[in-house]
Amino acid sequence: MTRPPLRVGFTFIPRRLHAGGFNYLKNLFEALHRYQPGQLEPVTFAGLSDDDKDLASFLQIPSVEVVKHKAFERDHSGLTSALIAGIDHAAAAAFDAQRVDVVFEHARFFGWRLPLPTVAWFPDLQHKSLPQLFSVTARWRRELGFRAQLAARRTIVLSSDSALKDCRRFYPGATNQFSVVRFASYPTNDLVAADPREIISLYDLPERYFYLPNQFWRHKNHQLVLDALAILAERGIKIVVAVSGGPDEPPRTFNGIMREVEERGLKENFRYLGMIPLAHVYALLRACQALINPSRFEGWSTTVEEAKSFDVPMILSDLDVHREQAGGAAVYFSVDDAAALARCLAEAISRDEAFQVRQLGSSVERRVAKFAEEFADAIKSAAAAGSSISRRVR
Repeated sequence: MTRPPLRVGFTFIPRRLHAGGFNYLKNLFEALHRYQPGQLEPVTFAGLSDDDKDLASFLQIPSVEVVKHKAFERDHSGLTSALIAGIDHAAAAAFDAQRVDVVFEHARFFGWRLPLPTVAWFPDLQHKSLPQLFSVTARWRRELGFRAQLAARRTIVLSSDSALKDCRRFYPGATNQFSVVRFASYPTNDLVAADPREIISLYDLPERYFYLPNQFWRHKNHQLVLDALAILAERGIKIVVAVSGGPDEPPRTFNGIMREVEERGLKENFRYLGMIPLAHVYALLRACQALINPSRFEGWSTTVEEAKSFDVPMILSDLDVHREQAGGAAVYFSVDDAAALARCLAEAISRDEAFQVRQLGSSVERRVAKFAEEFADAIKSAAAAGSSISRRVR
């Protein structure tokens, strides 16, 4: 007898707030449909004010459902109820109404009394490694959420071995079940339909440019790129870095960076394009000299993974997780060494390489299939453990 697919509840991640998280869910749902058909049915819960265009891109994926509910508005928090009463009643009611079997919990805690098997996603433990980049409130809110999820015996999904090591280091007493599920990207045909030459022309970019598609959060380290560009400008070396991604909220980091671009005369070098369509991101990625990721911290970089899908050269900060993710396919520089980054850029631009538009690499199918398999296994394992506990309680 064929078992019905498990209905898995997800909380929507708006692209304007976290493009990497949005892309993670979209790629995950595509991968599950492609490589694990009939195993899981994603049910995405969004707030009433969430962008219908973003949600429509999810609905284009077979078997994905989208539910708008006031319990998932940005300004609604069931955390107090989850911590004091042990359950976020509004969210639990929404899950029940949609016949959800397993909940995928990220950036939110639904309570230890939630009567459903729950898998918690810890993308990274940045607040422990770089606490100075968080306000006291934001740091403790995140820490409280992680500790609550550990105490509630959640199955924990992490995106890298690096994150797993951090988790064991910072929470040595945790005996939860841990699973490492490495994100991989397989863009759909509509995302690679745009002609890169047309997109390059649209944004008035030169044929040879580097690409930095990161949100303007402090840890993304855009400052180092400015410093490297200034070093190269002093040497008479003109480098163009195309930069896309949304500002932080409030946009203190973004405003500071853009003010410095003006003051240092780097407008022609540091080209901010805004929050551009995802198809344009892929077009620019496929034709760039190299992807740059100067980040001070990553869980498992979405932009690096997307670059890997097309065998795009990469210039990355020397993080353990970057080396785990990219290995010998990238060149590395210290997160505080602008001169080293400048050398990497100068060396890359000095190579006499013809313009090319890269196609999907040969390893994509295998990596994305593995991503879908590992995720499905984590969900099914949590569901089986939850069913076992339920039988014992009865």
